Amino acid sequence: MFDLLWRGAVIGVGGTILMDIWAFALARMPGESMPNWAPVGRWFFHLRRGTVFHPSIGAAEPYERELALGWICHYLVGILYGMILVLIMGAAWLARPTFLPAWIFAIVTIAAGWFLLQPGLGIGWAASKTPNPTKVRALGLVAHTFFGIGLYATAVLLRST
Repeated sequence: MFDLLWRGAVIGVGGTILMDIWAFALARMPGESMPNWAPVGRWFFHLRRGTVFHPSIGAAEPYERELALGWICHYLVGILYGMILVLIMGAAWLARPTFLPAWIFAIVTIAAGWFLLQPGLGIGWAASKTPNPTKVRALGLVAHTFFGIGLYATAVLLRST
């Protein structure tokens, strides 16, 4: 069991790193910006007080280390997802990873963003209160595709160790 969990954690980190590489590459495009994990850090900070949904996370009480907390939670969620994927797929998948389960799982995980995090930040279900929800949703699907590629690629790298 421990072997599955540590491999899942590493796979989750790998997936998250590739997702971030994509985000940084995208930010170099005209009209795009660097990822800002501070609002996510503020959201996680307020969870301890029992507040899940905010009208606007920007209006919520700031937290001094919210950017660092946002990055940490971003990676912790990636680690958790990697562990869940490995526990679902099992040792046989780790011995012979295939792309499709990693990609499907990564796409499914966007539901947490669309139906928990985004409404929690005050931007609506699946970013419905943003100026261009379709763009936000499409970019989310692309980002989670990169997460899936990273999950798979890391599993392949771990297989050979």
